[in-house]
Amino acid sequence: MRNLFDIQQKLVPDLLEVLLKRYRILQYIRLMEPIGRRSLSTSMDISERILRSEVTFLKDQRLVHVASAGMSLTKEGKNLLLELEGMMKELLGLKALEEQIAHEYQLKKVIVVPGDSDQYDWVKKEMGRACVHYLKQHVADQATVAITGGTTVAAVAEMMGSDFQRDDLLFVPARGGIGEEVENQANTICAEMARQTGASYRLLHVPDQLSEDTYSSLISEPSVQSVLHNITSATVVIHGIGEAKTMAKRRGASEEFLQKLTNHEAVAEAFGYYFDHLGDIIHRERTIGLQLEHLNEEKQVIAIAGGSSKSVAITAYLKNRKSTILITDEGAARQMLN
Repeated sequence: MRNLFDIQQKLVPDLLEVLLKRYRILQYIRLMEPIGRRSLSTSMDISERILRSEVTFLKDQRLVHVASAGMSLTKEGKNLLLELEGMMKELLGLKALEEQIAHEYQLKKVIVVPGDSDQYDWVKKEMGRACVHYLKQHVADQATVAITGGTTVAAVAEMMGSDFQRDDLLFVPARGGIGEEVENQANTICAEMARQTGASYRLLHVPDQLSEDTYSSLISEPSVQSVLHNITSATVVIHGIGEAKTMAKRRGASEEFLQKLTNHEAVAEAFGYYFDHLGDIIHRERTIGLQLEHLNEEKQVIAIAGGSSKSVAITAYLKNRKSTILITDEGAARQMLN
């Protein structure tokens, strides 16, 4: 197939450009439906005149439905988009990226979605949709799913729609999160995932960072121990990867701690651990919840993070983590291989 498109590219050089443009339009409508033409034009940085022409074509092909509430994909449009995904990955070189990164970091599986979430917000939702698609295929019955906080993991919850109903699942927060923005806390995302899928959930009402005395007091509470058992026995873990200083500032770190991160060249954070460029741990927060030692081979550990600016953080975290499934975007993936 690649050879065929190479030939077409020589004979009809604008073919791939048109295909990509229409694929992006369908992709964005699927993620944001119902969406108005003006909003779509602004989000995709396409003039309304060009977009009007493209939407008319897609409507005539019965791929897009246009209503007063906005545009949405028809059933035929959704099916076509699913069929196109594998081909577009190959055309864009994403399949090769996935294989290179999986080999380079000894990962079980890598999924790369088109685009760069640093530039376009919809790419983060596309990563969330890819994660949901993976879960539909690989999560066993009666599984417990532990999730961390963060905007990218929140996108996973947002993309769990009516086509993923699993009332046999139990969602739990991987760690405490009181103190961060409510919408990005693990508890909030956990409850939203359960609501979207019809599943059950349990919450962990403890701060993200604890003093020694507070930690000792809370860890002995029966209610905390009960939730903690669910968390540590989870068979699926979905977590983000953050930039070290960004995460530290978000948690109200002191200037002294920020200086420590600078001195040790910290670049990544996950599960309350801070890592340097080599993937070595330089600091560990005292938190209640999942620790790195809990991430054994029996768990499906899904790391989801993207954006070219996060490539260094993702690379650092993955250097000493061999069992991870990575879901990322094209921007981060290309930078990681550089």
